[in-house]
Amino acid sequence: MFLKTFTRVLLTAICLLIAGMWVYAFGFAPRESFNKINDAAWQARAQAHCKVAEDIRFSFQDLTPMKVDDSSALKTKGKLVEAATDALENAINLIAADKPADAKGQELVPRWIADYRTYIADRRTFAKVLQSALTRPFFAESEVEGVPISERISKFARENNMKTCQTPYDLSV
Repeated sequence: MFLKTFTRVLLTAICLLIAGMWVYAFGFAPRESFNKINDAAWQARAQAHCKVAEDIRFSFQDLTPMKVDDSSALKTKGKLVEAATDALENAINLIAADKPADAKGQELVPRWIADYRTYIADRRTFAKVLQSALTRPFFAESEVEGVPISERISKFARENNMKTCQTPYDLSV
């Protein structure tokens, strides 16, 4: 009898704790993203720098069909990737020189910039390989804690209303 009562009380307590957890999660837990900074002016300036780089990358757009084993076409694509990466790096350098006004931004933006510099280095390595390849190589980007670095960069940009600062998807051949 004691075991039956104890089990019933224990299960009821567990159910109440689980229900309380969900009430907290949906009703009282903070909704702000970890990546969200509170300097809208800095976000707008960063977005403007990225928009310039995006426009430059779009001006290089070449939709000509090519074979994956055409080494001259791969070399040409490698040069386009280099030029597009130059534009992206210029934007990131301008953003890095402009510090956000809030403390959270001053903490998170340097990490984001460091991730972007790693991504840019990955693009440069890919461009060099592409220029000397006989068949189309695979773009291998760095990972941080098992997550592709481009996803970390893009998530920060999305959560701070900087859509053009997301990593570009221009490395498909």
